[in-house]
Amino acid sequence: MNTKRIAKQLFILIALLMMAALVGCAPRRAEERAAEPQPEAEVVVNEGAAAPADRITDAERPALEVAGVADERAPALPLATLAPAREARTVEAAPDVLLEAAGGGAADGVAAADLALPTGGEAVVAPPDQQFTPLQAGEIDDNENFRAYLDYRSNFHQRLGLTVHDVDITERHTIRVTTRDGLPVLGAEVRVSDGQELVTTLRTTATGQVLFFPRAYPAHAGAQDFEVTVQKGRASTSFRLTREQTDATWPVTLDVPPSRPPVQLDILFLIDATGSMEDEIDELKENILSMSAQIEALPSRPDVRFGLVHYRDRGDVYVTRVSDFTGDVNAFQRALMEVTASGGGDAPESLNEALHRALWDVNWRVADTVSLVFLVADAPPHLDYAQDYDYAEEMKVAAELGVKIFPIGSRLDGPDPDQKVAEYVFRQLAQFTGGNFIFLTYRDVPQSTGEPGTVYDVPEGSYSVEDLDALVVRLVQEELAALAGEQQ
Repeated sequence: MNTKRIAKQLFILIALLMMAALVGCAPRRAEERAAEPQPEAEVVVNEGAAAPADRITDAERPALEVAGVADERAPALPLATLAPAREARTVEAAPDVLLEAAGGGAADGVAAADLALPTGGEAVVAPPDQQFTPLQAGEIDDNENFRAYLDYRSNFHQRLGLTVHDVDITERHTIRVTTRDGLPVLGAEVRVSDGQELVTTLRTTATGQVLFFPRAYPAHAGAQDFEVTVQKGRASTSFRLTREQTDATWPVTLDVPPSRPPVQLDILFLIDATGSMEDEIDELKENILSMSAQIEALPSRPDVRFGLVHYRDRGDVYVTRVSDFTGDVNAFQRALMEVTASGGGDAPESLNEALHRALWDVNWRVADTVSLVFLVADAPPHLDYAQDYDYAEEMKVAAELGVKIFPIGSRLDGPDPDQKVAEYVFRQLAQFTGGNFIFLTYRDVPQSTGEPGTVYDVPEGSYSVEDLDALVVRLVQEELAALAGEQQ
């Protein structure tokens, strides 16, 4: 018995001595590793963009730890094979993102550029030097070129005669609301009445504007004038809108303070996830990952939330799936990476229902918020379903909420009539809500200059070609800049 006890005590003593030796070696090993030359990752950084670690706030630190930046315990990102890039591009480092992103990166001998976008598990903000396939696109503002849009609209109806849910926008009144200092007023309610009857209530966007189309409300199209009341908080003013002109601007001054940073920003991606999108869905997800990472790290530091709705068609595994707004960009990216393309069948899809879900089934903050929808699609809505929602009515709801819709048209799917209807609907949604129409461009349909062209009915010279992620980020920045009076 005594022999066994002594043996046990000796075993414990030896184990303790071994542990002490290991602990003593650890600092020396760390010093030796630090003294060794380490491979440097090639990182492209905007001058002055990278921030030292002491500038990271407590609120930012958890997100960086998830990405493996501030916590060595975070697992390294899995390596995966990206689709061959037409022109693989390096994403520049965003402000306040540490250069040793993605689980240590260069410290472990792995360049950040070698890390693929995650396909599962913990999705993360795209690290600096993340390479991916950049889609290219152009955009037009049909409200800026209103006469050209009216010509396009007229030609569509006279020459094609295809079925759409038409809304008459041929008479346009722009109501521009500013502070006494001339800065745009975000989130003001604009109530338009015909006598004692309310016609609509609109909400100003980042430009301080709403667009009112009298002929879009048939029950009131015969009114000679309208009573307009503009209100935000306790400040209110009224005026009478007359119809002598078919395209008029009405300036309104409201005694309210300008918007102060951080600006609330709600961005929802509405994605067609049917089979026809299969060729581009992975590239689109990569580009949206880049957009969300860049927007989340904008120098103006908006209070940004991301939401996601993806949709297919009746008879598929699902019609719509909704991920509500979140301020956690990593959670948004995890939801995005789960989107796959399948189903569909015929060309039109359930865009009517999807747009309804995007406006009604998520929690838009509305008040004092820049609210944007980016619709990614290649097909028109079904206009033949019974008991369906109506995209033309939903876009009126968007205007009431102050939500701008920016359709991103992929290569059109289906017969030519369906393609024409898809473009018309996309441009309707953008023009009515004050957004821009974005369309992908392709090298196999080049312009006369040799630049990538588009399958949409947009004339050469009316747009320039940009990387899609950069284009979307620029449009978001323009919305934010408008509040500071930097864009009219």
